[in-house]
Amino acid sequence: MTTTAPTAGTAHRPWWGFTLISAAQLMVLLDTTIVNIALPWAQRDLGLTDGDRQWVVTAYMLAFGSLLLLGGRIADALGRRRSLLIGVIGFGLASAAGGAANGAVMLIAARAAQGAFAALLAPSTMALLAALFTGQRERARALGRFSAVAGAGGALGLVLGGVLVGYLDWRWCLYVNVPIAALVAVLTPVLLPDLPGHRGVRPDLIGAVLGIAGMAALIYGLDGGGSAGLLVAAVVLLAAFGVRQARAQQPLLPPRVVADRRRAGALSAVALVMAAMFGTMLVMTYQLQGVMGFSPLATGIAILPGSALTMLTASQVSGRLLPRTGARPLVVPGMLLTACGLVWLAQLTPDSTYLSAILPAQVLFGIGAGLVMTPSIGTALTGVAPEDSGVASALLSTAQQIGGSAGITLMNAVAAAAATQVHGHSMAAYWGAGLALAGAVLAALLLGRRAD
Repeated sequence: MTTTAPTAGTAHRPWWGFTLISAAQLMVLLDTTIVNIALPWAQRDLGLTDGDRQWVVTAYMLAFGSLLLLGGRIADALGRRRSLLIGVIGFGLASAAGGAANGAVMLIAARAAQGAFAALLAPSTMALLAALFTGQRERARALGRFSAVAGAGGALGLVLGGVLVGYLDWRWCLYVNVPIAALVAVLTPVLLPDLPGHRGVRPDLIGAVLGIAGMAALIYGLDGGGSAGLLVAAVVLLAAFGVRQARAQQPLLPPRVVADRRRAGALSAVALVMAAMFGTMLVMTYQLQGVMGFSPLATGIAILPGSALTMLTASQVSGRLLPRTGARPLVVPGMLLTACGLVWLAQLTPDSTYLSAILPAQVLFGIGAGLVMTPSIGTALTGVAPEDSGVASALLSTAQQIGGSAGITLMNAVAAAAATQVHGHSMAAYWGAGLALAGAVLAALLLGRRAD
């Protein structure tokens, strides 16, 4: 990724800047799961209907996923530090409004605002990360640790949500973002480089409308709230978006960003491993709570080993090996290990225990996902022109978002269609293994041999 060197004020403390960026990214990732734990209590407290409860989740995902590409292009125009600052402040204010909600409308609106500001924040984080670490080895280490944050965010949200609801109140699942956002906002001008915006970048408004509508239809359809007709509409709108991008003078997603074969392979790997991870997390949550009788907090703790191994592998193994091996020798074995873990999980029976079925599967797919994430993120962000770095980061975040949503929807549908609960969990795990195997094949075909 072509970047501007860090300024004199940040060059000697890049890891402090990394910590700040990771805090901002983790705040966004936590909100994909932390609010789920709070929903039953929020529903009772505010008198939400079941439809309202679903929209508390969907509003965030819709706004975040559909606005990411536009947010990335705005970041390219404004400058990454400025867009990060706006996104963090807006996210904190929206979180405060959600925590103070007095009814369904206020809570759902606050969640949508969170998603919109997250779509501005997330593309800036990876562009700033690349600016802080210009050396190949240091950047690989930073990407490894950043991948660890991305891989662990969902599971940490479940645990933190359980703690906050159990010892404080459901509103603190939203209020917790306020001090984090305030700290990031205060320290951003001190620790992060001021990457200039590109005045020539102007978002394509027609493309933006097509892209937002297409992504919204796709995410809503995948989230289970839509129908097959909605998914067809998403395909049509996104096809029209693609045609528009090929013809527009200032495309929202320049074709040059997606034309690179290795970047396409990296984005596919990210989407498929996130689909397998998030879908598997759902299956394990159902198995642990519905069959094994775990409490919500105990469930969150029980699925931490997989996330911890993902973090450890991404930061200490793949981040160190990437400069020497390149992406493919890490991603392909990682996908195969992930598939093996899911095949192990598929052997569930009514008599399965945590130690015999859940934990060994977590060990395998936790290590596998850690091998996949760092080289995939690094490859997706490599070789991008400075004026396209925000939109490339947004495209990567979109792959994560769509992959996670698709995995949850697919594996939930498979589990629900089975004759018995445990059989459904087993069949869903087999489907997850299929996604990981597909990722291994695509990585083998599309990713290059050498380090970037």
